[in-house]
Amino acid sequence: MEITVNQIRLFYTQTGHGQPLLLLHGNGEDHSLFTDMIPKLARDYTVYALDSRDHGQSQHGLPLSYQLMADDVMAFADALHLHDLNLVGFSDGAVVTMLVASQRPAQVHKIVLAGGNLTPEGVKFTSRIGVKLANWRHPDPKLALMLNEPHIDITTLSRISAQAFVIAGAKDVIKKEETVAIASGIPTSILRIVPNATHSSYVKDNEQFYHYIAAFLQPYRTE
Repeated sequence: MEITVNQIRLFYTQTGHGQPLLLLHGNGEDHSLFTDMIPKLARDYTVYALDSRDHGQSQHGLPLSYQLMADDVMAFADALHLHDLNLVGFSDGAVVTMLVASQRPAQVHKIVLAGGNLTPEGVKFTSRIGVKLANWRHPDPKLALMLNEPHIDITTLSRISAQAFVIAGAKDVIKKEETVAIASGIPTSILRIVPNATHSSYVKDNEQFYHYIAAFLQPYRTE
């Protein structure tokens, strides 16, 4: 499905019934990252899996920043009149989720932040060098985005009122202290470090990722 929001065209899939759950992928990926997990989540939620701007089947050749991507998500939610949002973000998607949750606290219910970072320096040095070399050989706005952003501070995290589940791999490219800082900065959060996992291994294994987040993402009820 396609929708025009924030003056760009976004591709998304919609599955299931219930409270809205938005899935946000990482840099260079698309909504298919979550394909195997969506049917399970759709038993309790209306699941929206988005392709970020300049990714997948969404519009390409656009300016890139995490704030613009967050603006897209907020415009998407407004266009579909979505409230009590639940968001699952991996890597870049986690950065976008933090921005959305901090700027729309009354609209967001629960968030899962998998492998997110607050600053470029939150990524381990060797990984940053690898991205720099790759971008030097073949300049890519997506790689440049990771080298220059994000810039999220503790004040931003303190504005998040949603319940948060912060998760990362024990062998993640994100520094452990960065993950701990994210969890510590959000007023209501749970922290999980996945043993022996890399940045993406536990997420690409949709069964394992679902296992970690299912209890946290239990169906929202008003009673």
